[in-house]
Amino acid sequence: MAEIFVGKLSEFDSPGRKIVTRDDMEIGVFHVDGEVFAYENTCPHQGGPVCHGRILKKVEEIIAKDKTSKGLTFSSEHTHVVCPWHGFEFNIKTGRHPGDRNSVLTPFEVKINDEDVYVIV
Repeated sequence: MAEIFVGKLSEFDSPGRKIVTRDDMEIGVFHVDGEVFAYENTCPHQGGPVCHGRILKKVEEIIAKDKTSKGLTFSSEHTHVVCPWHGFEFNIKTGRHPGDRNSVLTPFEVKINDEDVYVIV
């Protein structure tokens, strides 16, 4: 196993990301809610550069007690990355697609030593 230095934690926006390269593989490293997550930059749908996609809060529908829709809102707890090729969304903290639990990004271990962020490959 090797450690790839990503940068200082203070260099990340929140939410934010950095893309690092190891040989011919790209890895997206995300900083969300004080935590850091890393995934291979390959969408399981059709191989798109998922980690380059937009970072946004999950859109949720507000359902009334009578089961009618009261509109949409942004989640206060779930942040997604959206693949730029076909719009597949993945929860940054879990790497999972919200509608298909079998569609998952390939994760990497992250190590933080003081302010230094490393990905273990």
